Amino acid sequence: MKSKLTVLMVTAFIDMVGLLMLMPILPFYAKEMGGGGFIVGLLVSSFAVAQLISAPMWGRFSDRHGRRPALLIGLTASAIAYVIFAFSTSLWLLFLSRLVQGAGGGTVGVIQAYVADTLEPDQRARGLGWLSAATNAGVALGPVLGSAASGIGRAAPGLFAAALCLINIIFAAKYLDESRDMTDAKARKPAPGRTHAAVRHVLASSGEPASRLIWIYAIAMGAFSGVTALLTLFMAARFDLTPKTIGFVFMYLGIISVLTRAIVLGPAVDRFGEARLSRFGSALLALGIALLPFTRKLADPAAFIAHHPMIPVHLLGLIPYLPLAIPIALIPLGTAFTFPCVTSMLSRVVPAHERGLYMGVQQTFGGTARVIFPIALGLAFDWVIAVPFLISATLVAATILLGVGLERTMKMPATAPTAEL
Repeated sequence: MKSKLTVLMVTAFIDMVGLLMLMPILPFYAKEMGGGGFIVGLLVSSFAVAQLISAPMWGRFSDRHGRRPALLIGLTASAIAYVIFAFSTSLWLLFLSRLVQGAGGGTVGVIQAYVADTLEPDQRARGLGWLSAATNAGVALGPVLGSAASGIGRAAPGLFAAALCLINIIFAAKYLDESRDMTDAKARKPAPGRTHAAVRHVLASSGEPASRLIWIYAIAMGAFSGVTALLTLFMAARFDLTPKTIGFVFMYLGIISVLTRAIVLGPAVDRFGEARLSRFGSALLALGIALLPFTRKLADPAAFIAHHPMIPVHLLGLIPYLPLAIPIALIPLGTAFTFPCVTSMLSRVVPAHERGLYMGVQQTFGGTARVIFPIALGLAFDWVIAVPFLISATLVAATILLGVGLERTMKMPATAPTAEL
């Protein structure tokens, strides 16, 4: 179990390094080609559209044929997307790279199902937290590498990310074993239209535990994705950051996320339980997003140090960005507590033979939110810079109500939410 989780963590880490090498500099590339907040939102949403379409397919494919082949195919799609990005000279090529990458990104649910297959129910939140820590280590490292590569040449970040992806494919093919006994899975005939039926069930039965968890995940993920998509434009407007400096903001965000998921999440789950901790995470995420639009660059760092003599002078270059420290820190803290706990709870309230299906459905709803939020928030950003952040914070705060009472659900055995489908 530990060896499988370790290989998954390494695979997820390398995959995220490649993804985050490009994500922070994508808005700058779009802006060079004439795009604004709305176009950036569309670019982010194009990834989500492809992921939305592919996620249920990957869930069914992995239930039927195994997690390993689904993951390798998805990684291959990402490598192709990075090459397209490297040679993009127009907005339509940027859109194409995002669509191809999104199709491969539909394997997120597959990786989560892989972890759920490998670990016992009471260890899944911890395991998903370790997996998230690995991906967020990639969030910390990827932007810095992307910023450094952008200084070499315009195509360098994409080509470097593609090379990393090829290494990842070779590593996963060599060391990642299948997580399931596929004999019974291949003998099982999938019922036609199961994914559509499961989606309809979530929509029609929003009060059931599985449905509530999927809605919490979708709303929080949509808000987080929309805010992240606009973060680069916000930093450029308020703090004068460039493609060569934006990576350090994402590195700060990633480091906090890694430390939280690797060190704090496990003990916190043991002490408070998944349900309570997920609500606390939603509150932190909402607060961090709400504070962002009220931050501004400090105009006179020397005067600030004069009033705060305990601060070393050699930190003078960081002082203008000090107002970002708390809001940016609260966002990864919130996601670190929310997403692993919600996904772990979902894996426990659905039966094992439908775990891949419902992980895929969760990604379908999350993908829908990642389509809607960046576009809507991008339009709002072009109108008034603070509005998208306040809208997102309000919606995330509302998900806390959806999580009330889930503690009782965790004490009951998993039932088949699609039995009537």
